[in-house]
Amino acid sequence: MIDLKNLNIILTGATGVIGNSILDKLTLGGSNILATGTNEDKLRKIQDNYKDVNIIKFDISDHSKISEFVENCSKILSNKIDVLINNAGITQDNLAIRMKEEEWKKVIDINLSSTFLITKNIIKKMIRSKNGKIINITSVVGHSGNIGQSNYAASKAGIIAMSKSLALEYGKKNIKVNCVSPGFIMSEMTNKISEDHTELLKSRISLNKFGNPEDVANTIAFLSSNLSDYITGETIHVNGGMYFS
Repeated sequence: MIDLKNLNIILTGATGVIGNSILDKLTLGGSNILATGTNEDKLRKIQDNYKDVNIIKFDISDHSKISEFVENCSKILSNKIDVLINNAGITQDNLAIRMKEEEWKKVIDINLSSTFLITKNIIKKMIRSKNGKIINITSVVGHSGNIGQSNYAASKAGIIAMSKSLALEYGKKNIKVNCVSPGFIMSEMTNKISEDHTELLKSRISLNKFGNPEDVANTIAFLSSNLSDYITGETIHVNGGMYFS
């Protein structure tokens, strides 16, 4: 078991399949978690399942309130934030020539701009303690591209480049910034893929199978722990060999 005792961790996008798996792993490790999301019912379910997890309902697309949101998180966590996990994100897929400007802007604003603004405000807190870890969840399509996902791929590629820049800027303050890049992970979305297409996708993966949410959570637990103290500016791929960087 990776030791995560007494770490104060903020997790955005906590209500999805990967978010729930991250919660499982981090709570087992003994960390103090503040989970955020937009679905009130799912947040209440998190609180029912994890008695010691704090929850805040917050829409990260509301940029004007991000600073206030971070202040609230800091107060709940006794003004000590050890790890920020940026897991929240959306997709609005369409072929490029059919993609509306609104679809482009919404995905970029939430996936990239919101991640930047939250991270910026959290870094200000981490600088004071000269310690912290930021883990950004990206995607294999941020490296490989994907049909119908030019907006999503651009947002995830932007997060990767942004993370490298932040790692360079704040390494001397002992703040580590890394990415985790999942491939196809079993979820409600992959369950909707037809059997024939599922087999086609698996044939493009070296391990010939989709990953489990726990595969992503295990990587995040490692990056959150002191086992990763000399790692920054990196992207760890969790894709079963679908893509090699």
